[in-house]
Amino acid sequence: MDREREHIIADKTMLQVARITSMVFTPFSIPFLSFLVLFLFSYLRIMPMQYKLIVLGIIYCFTILTPTITIFLFRKINGFDRQELSERKKRYIPILLTIISYVFCWLMMRKLNIPWYMTGIILTSLLVSVICIGVNLKWKLSEHMAGIGGVIGGLVSFSALFGYNPVVWLCLFILIAGILGSARIILGHHTLGEVLSGFAVGLICALLVLHPMMNLLFRVFLF
Repeated sequence: MDREREHIIADKTMLQVARITSMVFTPFSIPFLSFLVLFLFSYLRIMPMQYKLIVLGIIYCFTILTPTITIFLFRKINGFDRQELSERKKRYIPILLTIISYVFCWLMMRKLNIPWYMTGIILTSLLVSVICIGVNLKWKLSEHMAGIGGVIGGLVSFSALFGYNPVVWLCLFILIAGILGSARIILGHHTLGEVLSGFAVGLICALLVLHPMMNLLFRVFLF
């Protein structure tokens, strides 16, 4: 009886940890956290505080606040609960709303002449979202894993661009990726294949857009 109770407590604890992990590393937070890390730990920290606050404000409004509000209104209007939006057939509108918000964010940053390697973070997120909505016609990718895959791809790309050693950061985020992927499987939102595929999509998109040796095509047509 005691062992059964211990198993129940352990399962509840595991589920709670998985939920918290998914909430902390939600796809909406990835672009904002990426810019925050750039402004705190790269040479970009020498930029004026006013400039950094303006950029972070734009990122927050268009990648966190606007998608959260519009998806919340969509749920309320249609009477969906949070869990229902994880179903493949009901994910189109939330992803589409996110894409629209990211497009406006990217256009705003272009208008302000923000450097390409910064607007490229938003372009990467936008490209991942477009792929997710396309793949969602037949399958379901893990957007959480696509986000963390994009972070790891961004670390590799920026290390080549700025000339720093990314090993410590890579170890940290690879560990986070493993924990996050496990959390999505534990919660029953994704299979192992969906987790790995989402990670691969995010990683490849980040490398193609942000890596200085691979982004020539994007710079020619988009920048």
